[in-house]
Amino acid sequence: MSNRYLVLTELFLPTKGGTAVWFDEVYRRLGGKEIHIVTAAVPGAAEHDHDHPNRIHRLALKRVPWLRPESLVMYGRFFFTALRLALTHRFDAVHAGRALPEGLVGWLVARLTRRPVVIYAHGEELTGWGMGNKYKAMCFALRHADRVIANSDFTRETLIGMGVRAECIVLIHPGVDIGRFRPGLPFKDLRAALGIGDSAKLILSVGRLSRRKGFDTLIRSLPALRARGLDVHLAIVGIGEDADYLDALAREANVADRVHRLGHVPMEDLPRWYNACDLFVLANREIGGDTEGFGIVFLEAAACGKAAIAGRAGGTGSAVLDGVTGVRVDAASEAELAPTLERLLGDPQLLEAMGQAGLARVRQSLSWQAVAERTQDCLRA
Repeated sequence: MSNRYLVLTELFLPTKGGTAVWFDEVYRRLGGKEIHIVTAAVPGAAEHDHDHPNRIHRLALKRVPWLRPESLVMYGRFFFTALRLALTHRFDAVHAGRALPEGLVGWLVARLTRRPVVIYAHGEELTGWGMGNKYKAMCFALRHADRVIANSDFTRETLIGMGVRAECIVLIHPGVDIGRFRPGLPFKDLRAALGIGDSAKLILSVGRLSRRKGFDTLIRSLPALRARGLDVHLAIVGIGEDADYLDALAREANVADRVHRLGHVPMEDLPRWYNACDLFVLANREIGGDTEGFGIVFLEAAACGKAAIAGRAGGTGSAVLDGVTGVRVDAASEAELAPTLERLLGDPQLLEAMGQAGLARVRQSLSWQAVAERTQDCLRA
């Protein structure tokens, strides 16, 4: 019997980000046109949706700054579209990409049409809104869901602390495309383009250029590594509000010639950049409740056979197995990060062992096919 789900998610490909990738990869594996996905209209959507196995409904989901709440129009469009679809199709369940806005809308539509509702929780959205009305609305949606899918142990524990019943929570980690991200891809041209020789060490970091991702701490760690005689370079893939700040910081630390900010890279080149590096690092930290819920980039690195260093904040412990596939550190300053970088970069055998452990893990249980099967089992239970 085919799956018939109504999926509400603001984040869906071609929108960038791990959550958008997650929903696209999983639902295309769970079924065909019987799965309806209601999501945002974004540039490139028509090309993306043309051959998609699911039925995609695109809405203009813009927030209006002078409205209170500013997302009121978004809620309305989600609700009326979802309700119309739920009344005209025999869906098995309503799935919501997050608690707000999708989860609240999904809960209401599900109750009006007597269907179960499943809400995904990613971690960072649970801790970043303080304790005001948004937090209360989020708690309401999550506590009244029939099932909540948590992406990490950290997210699961956070949900329990918010009053969500443990028996309603299912732990499902995100996955990675092991066909696209794999070892053995050519990369020497990438290193050569940056002027990096075979003997130099290359650290790679990937993510939005925001403060909590810890690119600044990583840059501040480079002078200590250089002082210890390490020929080390840092390549950063991503765009964001901290671009100018990071460039200035690199100049201030006298490592501007060692920091290579690459911005967006072509999709086909990203797996090659993972192959090109000696070590992957995302030195994430928590700032004002904003934290890393999981970190799909760690799985991308592992799928390419690379060890990783992660910040200890948030849910990275589910993405990087400390001492097995990489190392987790307190990344609030370079005090722990710099010595850990020196230790791992100075031990190629350890890097290789951790990289192979990470590769085996993602191939066994964290491919998108494995995640889809786990999701299927959870939804049928």
